[in-house]
Amino acid sequence: MPWLRLKTLIRVESVRQFKKGKQHQLETETRYYVASFIESAESFAQGLRGYWGVENKVHYVRDVTMKQDASRKRKHQLPQIFAVARNFALNIYRSNGFSIQYGSSTAILPIWTLTHKERIFRMK
Repeated sequence: MPWLRLKTLIRVESVRQFKKGKQHQLETETRYYVASFIESAESFAQGLRGYWGVENKVHYVRDVTMKQDASRKRKHQLPQIFAVARNFALNIYRSNGFSIQYGSSTAILPIWTLTHKERIFRMK
């Protein structure tokens, strides 16, 4: 019996509004989840929102603006090393007041002034 531990079937409908060119568009998506636990809809929804929050803040930026998916680094530990380097760069940008544009195919790279470099690298 392959579904012995099945406790919950979950259907999530999400609606996304975005702008393509000058046109506003609406996209609806339905996702299904199978779970071996019982949880309230509200609790499950909070978990999903948390997951997508991380996806949007970190993974999406690395994938789209930093072109991580296009990287040809696939051997040994290089993918993990470069992921750490990208996270480090994002943290430096954000902690110094720069923002990375979501939904953009290119990153808006900060202009580092001498003041920024002194603060980041603790130069005197």
